[in-house]
Amino acid sequence: MPDQSARRAALATLFILQAVMLGALYAGVPPHPPQAIPLFAMAPFLGAALGLCAAAYLLADQSRAGGVLASLAALAALVSFGPQKYVDPAFPMIWPAVVTAQAACAVLLAGVLRRARPLCP
Repeated sequence: MPDQSARRAALATLFILQAVMLGALYAGVPPHPPQAIPLFAMAPFLGAALGLCAAAYLLADQSRAGGVLASLAALAALVSFGPQKYVDPAFPMIWPAVVTAQAACAVLLAGVLRRARPLCP
């Protein structure tokens, strides 16, 4: 199914982008994410976001479970790559990742919405 392929491609994209972020955090390579934000430490959060991507990838052919996990993976990615990044001082250095992640999130969320709302004949 083309929808599964698009979902898997978007999830792989988010997985790679967040793995690079985690690597930059551990290596201290600028621009890297902060070690912590007011709600949580970034490394465990990125680990959870990567886990959501992997689980959603593995369940991409199961519409209900795969859709829920894909939605959660997209929302987790938007914490790091959401529209708030357009006003981040580091945006000139991180824009390729931000734009790519937002496109992947759009693919995931559009696919979930398309499956949730059957087309009227």
